[in-house]
Amino acid sequence: MSVLDNLLNKLPADSNITSTAFEGANIVLYTKNKTFFLHGGDVVRAMVDEFKKRIDLRADSSLRMDAEEAKKFVEKTVPKDAEISQILFEPARSQITIEVKKPGLAIGKDGDLIRSIKEKTFWTPIVRRDSVIPSKITQNIRNVLYTDSEWRRKFLDRVGKRIYEIKKSTTDEQWARVSFLGASRQVGRSCFLMQTPESKVLLDCGINVAAQGKHQFPYLNVPEFHIDDLDAVVISHAHLDHSGFLPYLFKMGYDGPVYCTEATRDVMALLMLDYVSLGYGTEKNAIYSSTDIKEMVKHCINLEYEEVTDITPDVRVTLYNAGHVLGSAMVHLHIGEGWHNFIYSGDYKVKKSMLFDGATMTFPRMETFMTESTYGAADAIMPSREDCEKKLISIVKETIARKGKVIIPSLGVGRSQEIMLILEKFAREEGINFPIYIDGMIWDITAIHNAYPRFLGKEVRDQIFYEGHDPFLSPIFKQIGSHKERQAAIEGPPCVVIATSGMMTGGPSVQYFKELADNSKNSIVFVNYQSDGTLGKKVQSGEKEVNVDGENVVVKLNVETLEGLSGHCDREELMEFINKVKPRPRKVIVVHGEQTRELDLASSIHKQFKIETIAPKNLEVVRLK
Repeated sequence: MSVLDNLLNKLPADSNITSTAFEGANIVLYTKNKTFFLHGGDVVRAMVDEFKKRIDLRADSSLRMDAEEAKKFVEKTVPKDAEISQILFEPARSQITIEVKKPGLAIGKDGDLIRSIKEKTFWTPIVRRDSVIPSKITQNIRNVLYTDSEWRRKFLDRVGKRIYEIKKSTTDEQWARVSFLGASRQVGRSCFLMQTPESKVLLDCGINVAAQGKHQFPYLNVPEFHIDDLDAVVISHAHLDHSGFLPYLFKMGYDGPVYCTEATRDVMALLMLDYVSLGYGTEKNAIYSSTDIKEMVKHCINLEYEEVTDITPDVRVTLYNAGHVLGSAMVHLHIGEGWHNFIYSGDYKVKKSMLFDGATMTFPRMETFMTESTYGAADAIMPSREDCEKKLISIVKETIARKGKVIIPSLGVGRSQEIMLILEKFAREEGINFPIYIDGMIWDITAIHNAYPRFLGKEVRDQIFYEGHDPFLSPIFKQIGSHKERQAAIEGPPCVVIATSGMMTGGPSVQYFKELADNSKNSIVFVNYQSDGTLGKKVQSGEKEVNVDGENVVVKLNVETLEGLSGHCDREELMEFINKVKPRPRKVIVVHGEQTRELDLASSIHKQFKIETIAPKNLEVVRLK
């Protein structure tokens, strides 16, 4: 007997369930009984306790208020101060999503407003925080999920049926293995295939943006990888070296779920659209299109940190805070009946920053841990964050004092927002008022940070929710949206400019550099890694004349580098994590690092902690158990 049959047999005879559906691992019951819909919570909670599954009770379509009337009722019920952005209906799932700037006001005291909407309209209301910073891209990404409610319901139901299938394996053999399809003894194109007798799950699917040709992409032409057999993809975080090849899977015909946090979904879609719009996206060079990105968004199933969910008949996933970028996660896979627990770190940061809390270090169970090693070499020790913050403030103060301008070429995700917080705090506490111009995609990504404060560190969350002070809304931040505004910033008074790209391979940071490079009053501050051959690396290395877009540019401005603002662990943090993580793993797999760094870290972990440690090459396969 199926889990649904067992569940239905336990419900009261008058529950009047008209249909059932899966939404991934969740079970949804639709009822025609008004009383049971409004007051059946205790019964449903008892079923959740017994079956250990999330169960939602929703109203049959025959009970629901007309959508237009329901919209008017919501607008009348929710206070204007909550600032409704939009109201989205999913008729096939009986849900109404109310996007507001201030969720607490829309929910009401003890949830009374939400309860009123449910009781009067018989729709199931969901309140979602919208960014206070306007962003059409964020809104469009979310709206994709509501364009075809019936398709979404069928897709989620299909995923659920696969999860609850009778196990195919007829033996008691228990095994799991990982194929390394990228990012093994290298940084870039992270992609790992985890297999069991029942399942094939892909962990990340990235590109190597610094490589050319086939070396940009994961090895998917291996015997064990068949796209039709792939059950699920789990994305640790939004950076393109972990997610950038994902839309190509949908172009190839993948039609299954993608599990990630909500913030990761939005940021990675934005980064992919930007990737397509640059040189990679021309008709000749495009590996995928915006249509494929849209298809990816439609297939996303979003999880909160520490939310446990089944994703195949024998694999359960839980995401934990990784402290790297917005929504970044460590991926915990509970395999079989718990006979093996595998954690893939993605990219992570142990020490907390102004933007994020440090990575989770306590898990229910773990036998194998797969760690990144970007800074795994013995000499890869970063300065303290406090020292870096002081140095940045010192550079800004000195440059502003001599009537100069500070250019900060920066990554759009994470690093830029960290710098914004550092400078906002400095300006507020010192009572200094100077403009900080934000150029490139940084503004849209900041809007996504503002929309998902639950993924930020505790101090920032408290500022936003309890202190009434959202640092991202400080008047010192000025968005640059046109060439005219950019030119005004260049010609205007002393200021700071935070602009993409971080390596000056293109984007507005190059334009600012061309205009400001020959003035010794100005400064440029590099806050992220500079690859060999890039304009950023040449300037950072001290070249006094560089070629920019066919023009020779004389470099007279002050050149500075801050190395301690990375979202990655340095060597000390990587070793600290293995020392303090609970429980301590029995096996460690080292990936995502240059070959010497991976081998150095693997050797050190083995010697210090007496743990079996390996650093596989691309295309190798490692049996977990």
